[in-house]
Amino acid sequence: MIKNKKQRYRFSEAPIWDLSRAYYEEKGMKAWNNDQVPQYITSNPMIAAAYAEMIFGFLQDRASQRHTTDPVTIVELGAGAGRLAYHVLLELYKLRDYAGISLPPFRYVMTDLAMSNVLAWKEHPALQSFIADGVLDFAKFDAVQDTELNLVMKGITISKGDVKQPLLVVANYFFCGIPQELLYIQDGNIYEADVFVEYPEHMDTLKPSEVLDQISLRYEHRRTPEYEQEAYPYRDVIAVYQAELEESHILFPAAGLTCLERLNQLSQEGFVLITADKGEHLLDYWRFSEPPELIMHGSFSLTANYHALQQVFEQRGAEALFSPHHYRNINVGCILQLDQPQDYSNTRLAYRRFIERFGPDEFYSMKEWVDQRIDSMGLQQILSFWRLGGYDAEFFIQSAKQISSLLPEARDEELLDIKRGIEIMWSSYYVMEQRYDLALDAGLVLFEMEMYEESKHYLEISIELCEDEEEIVSTVYYCLAICCFELEKIEEALHYLRKLLELEPDHEEALALLQGFEQ
Repeated sequence: MIKNKKQRYRFSEAPIWDLSRAYYEEKGMKAWNNDQVPQYITSNPMIAAAYAEMIFGFLQDRASQRHTTDPVTIVELGAGAGRLAYHVLLELYKLRDYAGISLPPFRYVMTDLAMSNVLAWKEHPALQSFIADGVLDFAKFDAVQDTELNLVMKGITISKGDVKQPLLVVANYFFCGIPQELLYIQDGNIYEADVFVEYPEHMDTLKPSEVLDQISLRYEHRRTPEYEQEAYPYRDVIAVYQAELEESHILFPAAGLTCLERLNQLSQEGFVLITADKGEHLLDYWRFSEPPELIMHGSFSLTANYHALQQVFEQRGAEALFSPHHYRNINVGCILQLDQPQDYSNTRLAYRRFIERFGPDEFYSMKEWVDQRIDSMGLQQILSFWRLGGYDAEFFIQSAKQISSLLPEARDEELLDIKRGIEIMWSSYYVMEQRYDLALDAGLVLFEMEMYEESKHYLEISIELCEDEEEIVSTVYYCLAICCFELEKIEEALHYLRKLLELEPDHEEALALLQGFEQ
């Protein structure tokens, strides 16, 4: 039930933002478990590879301008589960090592609002090699107010003017989740759309996600002439909305703009923003737009106003790169707030090749289509899409059953490609708490391919990672026993047979095998 009591707030000061903050601080890394908060679309290997190509292009551009001594700092805002940073660094290492050319050094700084996330990244097994190389660091960062970066590993503070190279800022699903102003345009006048909030009953007993799910919002317009005054820092953009729009609600990213301005102060050379979001850069989207609806996923998100970001920084001499076509799921942009941005040809070309021509949005649209048709796909189609997605673990899990069904007719070279894909996938797998067991599925596919050494390796990993021995299925022990027999590791085979019979005392095949070997 909803209380009758209502409270009125300026939209950017409404309690929904504090509730969102509380949700992430309470959940920590668990917020992304099993996609409670979506992370795949902005963190998969394909989008990470596209980002790494743009970053690599930027490093090439700085090298061509003879800026190779000072490190380039890459700051990821709201790094969340940490998966994007991991995949970007993996790909960036590959590009650097493959090219073998002189580049400036780089460091990657993952940031988040919740300190628990920062501490979790510090201990994550997949990130240890980057930490040891001195390439990866972490910082707690509040996008609404912080002006410095306090690096956890180095123990240093990055303050105004400390960065000698342009700052690279990565912001995925970031601008849609921080406070925004809500404006209304009518007859050339600017209004703020205040929000009336009706709270759930017994709110004190509810978790932040439950409150957000039950909260009720209603909007009312309030005339706000201060947006039309010359002193307002984003007056030129507001003037565009006054001239072009009518009866339209605008989510205005004042907090996002000031966050970028504060980050810009850290560098002596400007910044490059690489960002992906449910965000609109075309003015037409905002025509006659209705008040926003909260998109719920544990917390909530809104549409990011990329049009405002583009307008503000282009007026300051930046070059903004957004695809000329409409996006379907995720909009990826790049803003070069630099002196002479046209000189950064490698960065701009990377955007054209890996975002505009075919990018993360097109890939995700294809993946949605493929996900519904995996059962009718052939092995070559599965392998091709798996390669396109950077040998992603999620796609392998979805397609493992179909792969198994196609193995009897598979050619030897296809079997070898599957084996190679599994090796690449596992070497770049970022462990999160998910509902699937990747090692188990990999081991079972390899078992059906009669690659017993490799199958044994992954099945034993599956057992090691299982916290509750009672949850291990008997099939795992049976397959391991067969692998060991085939590899002539008889004692190990007998061990796994006995483990199997502890779970299933009447397992006929296991009893027969055990009896035969004991005799």
